Amino acid sequence: MTSAPSPAARLASLLPDLSPLRSSADFRLLWVQGLVTYFGSFMAMIALPLQIKELTGSPLAVGAMGAVELVPLVVFGLYGGALADAVDRRKVILATEAGLGLLALILLVNAALPTPLLWPLYVVAAGVSALSGLQRPALDSLMARIVPHEQQTAAAALNSLRWQFGAITGPAVAGLVVAYAGHATAYTVTVATFAVSVVLCLRLTPAPPVQENTKPSLRGIVEGARYAWSRPVLLGTYAIDMAAMFFAFPNAVFPFLADELHADWSLGLMYAAGSVGSLVLGLTSGWTSRVRRHGLFVVFGAAVWGLAIAGAGWFGNVWLVLVCLAVAGAGDMLSGLGRSTIWNQTIPEELRGRLAGIEVLSYSVGPQLGQVRAGAMAGWTGTRAAVWSGGVACVASVALLSALLPKLLTYDSETDEDALRRRRAKEAGATETAAPAPAPEAGLSGA
Repeated sequence: MTSAPSPAARLASLLPDLSPLRSSADFRLLWVQGLVTYFGSFMAMIALPLQIKELTGSPLAVGAMGAVELVPLVVFGLYGGALADAVDRRKVILATEAGLGLLALILLVNAALPTPLLWPLYVVAAGVSALSGLQRPALDSLMARIVPHEQQTAAAALNSLRWQFGAITGPAVAGLVVAYAGHATAYTVTVATFAVSVVLCLRLTPAPPVQENTKPSLRGIVEGARYAWSRPVLLGTYAIDMAAMFFAFPNAVFPFLADELHADWSLGLMYAAGSVGSLVLGLTSGWTSRVRRHGLFVVFGAAVWGLAIAGAGWFGNVWLVLVCLAVAGAGDMLSGLGRSTIWNQTIPEELRGRLAGIEVLSYSVGPQLGQVRAGAMAGWTGTRAAVWSGGVACVASVALLSALLPKLLTYDSETDEDALRRRRAKEAGATETAAPAPAPEAGLSGA
C-alpha cells in the first residue's frame, strides 16, 4: 500500500520545475541574460516617461510614446519573424541587444546635457520598439530548439518568473533612483545591464536556419500566417489572447479608478498587483509540468482574468479590487503558460520564427487597443462600469471562441498530430516538415 506523500513532498511538488535550467546550458545563459536585461529595461521604461513628464508637464506628451511605439513593433515584429527563420538566431539576438544598449547610451548622453532634449526620447522609444520587434521572434523561437519537448511548460514558467522579477523590482528601484540620483543614473544602470547581456549572448551556441537560402520576404510572412490560420489550436491561442486584452486591459484608467475609490495611495499597488499574482503562480508552478491539456490553461486562465477584472470594476472596496487584480495576474500567467507551451510543442522549426512574429502581435497589439477601449468607454459609462463590463465581455468572448474552436479545449500534447510530429523530429535530431495546410476549413467557422 502506497503511503500518502508527506507535507514536504507536497510542497516540493508545487515549487517551480528547474529541469530546463539543468538540462540546457543555452537556456541557463538566456535565463540569466533576461534576468539582467529585464531589470535594466524596466528601469528605463519608468525613467523615460518620467523624464518626458518633467520636460513637458503634459499627459498627452507622455501618452504619445504609445503611438510612436506601436507601428515599429508591428512592422519589425513581422519582419523579425521572417528574419529568425532565415539567419542565425543567435546573431539576431546579439545584434539587437547591442543596439538596445546603444539606445540606452543615447538616453544617458541626453540626460547628462545641461538641458536635455525632448525629441531624442521619442526617437529612442521608437527604436527600442523596432529592435524589440526584431529580437522577440528570434528569442522566442530559440526556446523550442534548446529546451526538451516535455520541459516547455517548465521553461515558460521560469521565463515568466524572470519577467515578473524585472516587472516588480525594476520600476520600484527606478522610482527611487530617479527621485534621489536622477535620470542619468537610471540610464547608466540600463547601459550596464545591456553590456552584461551582450557578453552572455556571445556564449550562446550558434542557431543557424534549418533551411538554406531562405530570405526574409513578404511571401514568407504570408506562408506563416496561412499556416497559423489553418491550425484551429494555434488560431484559438491568438484569438483568445487578443479578445482578453482588448476587452479587459484597464491599466489606462487605473488613476481614475483610484480617484473613484478615494484611494489615491493605491495607484502604484494597482499597477503592481497583477505582477504579484503572476509571481505567486510562478512560484507554485511545479504542478503545471505534469499537465498535458494546455488548451485548458489558455481558456481557463483567460476566463479567470476576465472574471477577476469584472470584480475589480464591480467592488467598491479598494482592498477587494487589489485582490481581484492579483487574481487576474495569476489567470493571465496561466493562460500564457498554455499559449507558450502549445506554440513551442507544435510549430515546425522552419516556421517557428515567422509564427513567433505573429505571437508578438497577439500579445502586444491587444493591450494597446484595450487601453484605448477602456479609456473611451470610461468617458461614456464611467470608470468602474468600463472595467467590469470589459471583464464580462472578456468572459463572453472566451466562451464563444472556445465553442467555435473546440480543438483548443481538447488539445493534448500526447495525442495532437502537430505536437507528435514536432517531438519525433526533435528526438530524432532531424528537421520536421510542416504538414500541408488543410483545405479551406480555415478560420473560426471552419474549426
